[in-house]
Amino acid sequence: MTETSEPLSAPLEVGFDYTRSLGAVLGRFAAGLRQRRITGVRGSDGRVHVPAVEHDPGTFQPLDELVDVGSTGTVVSWTWNPAPLEGQPLARAFAWALIRLDGADTSLLHAVDAGSPERMRTGMRVRARWVAEPAGTIRDIARFVPEEDRDEPDPPAGPANPDPVTSLTAPIHLHYRHSASPEESRYLRGLAEGRLLGQRCPACAKVYIPPRGACPTDGVPTAEEVELPDTGIVTTFCIVNVPFLGQRIQPPYVAAYVLLDGADIAFLHLVLGCAADEVRMGMRVRAEWKPRAEWDTTLQNIDHFRPSGEPDAPFESYAHHL
Repeated sequence: MTETSEPLSAPLEVGFDYTRSLGAVLGRFAAGLRQRRITGVRGSDGRVHVPAVEHDPGTFQPLDELVDVGSTGTVVSWTWNPAPLEGQPLARAFAWALIRLDGADTSLLHAVDAGSPERMRTGMRVRARWVAEPAGTIRDIARFVPEEDRDEPDPPAGPANPDPVTSLTAPIHLHYRHSASPEESRYLRGLAEGRLLGQRCPACAKVYIPPRGACPTDGVPTAEEVELPDTGIVTTFCIVNVPFLGQRIQPPYVAAYVLLDGADIAFLHLVLGCAADEVRMGMRVRAEWKPRAEWDTTLQNIDHFRPSGEPDAPFESYAHHL
């Protein structure tokens, strides 16, 4: 590694399925969509809100009178989307539009597949096109199209009183590129060599790993590189008993903050190699590295930490690192 090495960068993906319960009003709204029907809810002033809302926006009183509205409506305002992003309703250019459906008094945000911005205009009439197999979400409306486009027949609506939809699962995904700082890049390249590199503050002498570009206490650059051993102390920990999506270890297991010898900040990692209820504050641990052929520029090169068998560290030695 050299001071002139380029900072590392890599694509980063974060994703999970968000599940929420819908309640009585939104559950019936979603059930209507599943039956290719659009419903609104009548407010205390008589206006019909679409999408349905649980509480009146003016009086905040609960609402429960659902009203069927049309699948055709009028564009109130719009903006053209020339380059759709992943997960948006259409892969080709379309318009985002506020649409006031027939029988509604508020506007619904949805996609209008007009083909070109020249066809879009405020006041134009549009109609809904439905997916082949509705599931009870707003995506059951695939898109809206200009009302004069009649190349597809309207599918029949379902029964008037379908069973409510009780919950909704929405996949959430973020895709972006993370660029590491020069200090982080040296740390990550060190991991690829089996080394644990931190940075020391010249003012307070604290050692940070993973390194910081500047000391959080003194605000000065942490220019001095320090190589640390792969042994340390468990400061705090939790026993994971609840299974979740993507979990690679069977519960129960321990996620712990490990303070490496010579460091002044702990980092989170797994502690395995003993029963979960045997892990304790002050336990001495050692890194268990993956086979060298599997190493990359990541802390995952350390598969986990395991008890080293040494006597526990006295509380005073890590009391200020909790």
